[in-house]
Amino acid sequence: MSNEATPITREKLIDLLNEDLSREYQAVIAYVNYSAVLKGAAYMNIAAELAVHATEELDHALKIANQVDYLGGMPSVTPKLVKTSEKAEDMLRFDLENEIETIRNYRRRVKQADELGEFALSETIREILLEEQDHLVSLATALNEDTPNPGMAD
Repeated sequence: MSNEATPITREKLIDLLNEDLSREYQAVIAYVNYSAVLKGAAYMNIAAELAVHATEELDHALKIANQVDYLGGMPSVTPKLVKTSEKAEDMLRFDLENEIETIRNYRRRVKQADELGEFALSETIREILLEEQDHLVSLATALNEDTPNPGMAD
């Protein structure tokens, strides 16, 4: 049976939002780390952009934590694992992969929130999606790639 056939519950949505929150913490840590350790003239502007992304991801974490609390849950305090590398391109690739996953999950979360009638939550996530998609474009550009289509999470 697919996830589409199983109706979302408030409790399940809280669990999923806490996973999203852990991913936001991961993004904050990764962007802070990567912005500090990226070296070389080719990466100076990118490092500065990653520092901006870090503050935006912190804002996302605050918004998601507030929504978890509103729904009656306890916000997560544990980040997902942060990958590191000595190579700048690897770090940017890790970020790109994380943004793809985040966008897929948030697209799904919008539908789930709407299904539960939590329209303010879906609007909050739509606002976050705008910035996550901007991060995706910036990272793909930094890697000299076309912007990938994250699609929808299953």
